[in-house]
Amino acid sequence: MAGRKNAKAQKSNELDGAEFFAAIEMIEQQKGIPKSYMIEKITQALVSAYKRDHEGVGDNVTVEANEELGTVRMFVKKDVVETVDNPCTEMSLEEARAALPRAQLGDVLRIEIKPRNFGRIAAQTARQVIIQGMREAERGMIYDEFNSKEHEILTGVVTRVDPRSGAASLRIGSGGESTEAYLAAGEQVRGESIAEGMRLKVYVVEVRRSTKGPQVLLSRTHPGLVKRLFELEVPEIYEGTVEVKSIAREAGSRTKLAVWSAEAEVDAIGACVGPGGRRVNNVVEELGGEKVDIIKYSEDPAQYIAAALSPADVISVTTLEEGKSCRVVVPDDQLSLAIGKEGQNARLAAKLTGYKIDIKPASAPAEEEEGPEEEELFDIDGGAEEEVPPPEEAGVQEELEERAEAEETQA
Repeated sequence: MAGRKNAKAQKSNELDGAEFFAAIEMIEQQKGIPKSYMIEKITQALVSAYKRDHEGVGDNVTVEANEELGTVRMFVKKDVVETVDNPCTEMSLEEARAALPRAQLGDVLRIEIKPRNFGRIAAQTARQVIIQGMREAERGMIYDEFNSKEHEILTGVVTRVDPRSGAASLRIGSGGESTEAYLAAGEQVRGESIAEGMRLKVYVVEVRRSTKGPQVLLSRTHPGLVKRLFELEVPEIYEGTVEVKSIAREAGSRTKLAVWSAEAEVDAIGACVGPGGRRVNNVVEELGGEKVDIIKYSEDPAQYIAAALSPADVISVTTLEEGKSCRVVVPDDQLSLAIGKEGQNARLAAKLTGYKIDIKPASAPAEEEEGPEEEELFDIDGGAEEEVPPPEEAGVQEELEERAEAEETQA
């Protein structure tokens, strides 16, 4: 009975090829890790385990895994020598002939190794290598999954809020492809309350590799969040019929969105607003009540800048050559509206258009013009206004001429 038990115990220590490949296939189905990757990692683990107990073996140990035959065999190469200096890589002629009767000095024999001969520490080493390989594979797949979702919107569940910094951790994804993502306090909308268990739509700013797995950086303040929300609500933007040209945002307060359509029959602004304002209202609701101004993009800088200062009316826009700057004239009663509270409207218009905007009331004294070649004056419609000399100059000239004639008469 004892002999049968020992034989059974020895057999259980053998590496069963059929079970080996069945286990790898199950890992592939459950975790999505390719069989080729797992075979590579497991063979590395077996080699590491053998080297753990045989430090001088070097690169003489190999593993052959044949899925078709269902076999996994491990070999070590040994040179047949007269005097053995390194038992890990050399063997005597007597030992060689015990394995192969026709062996001669100088031959290289491949000796099969059985996993049951591994020591306890070597077996633990093999186990750690396999587990580490599986973790690296899972992290690599998660990184690839979320790296493809950079600059997209994802929905996450808040798992933790740091009471000191206010930073939040979110669980994004589902199943084995879910991961913890980081929403810094500076990427949260001011005044927005975040609590554990909340579901949030977040913008994926960046995905980084780290020793602990992929690090996903999120934002609720990024202008891209507004663009993606409109893509979800407005089919014309998603399909490309309406194009979002530029976005300027001060998260939690106000956003300006410039849209344009190459098709004349498509109303870009109307498409974004939607029937009864439903589309834009859905975006505003998701942003917690943030105001959204939708304006029409124009290739004419004057028209574009005038539209960007909405809801204020604009009398004229003068583009200046020194850098991308302009001078805007508005009615006196529209000055505060054009500038906005704490300069917000003008600031967002400048971000949206890329121009430095100098706003002047219509009653302000006219500044000296540098000539039509250096500066061009545009009205709201983009037409050039003719420059007419001030009437006061003509009257002064006539008066000087009359005085000169009187002096000549007296002389």
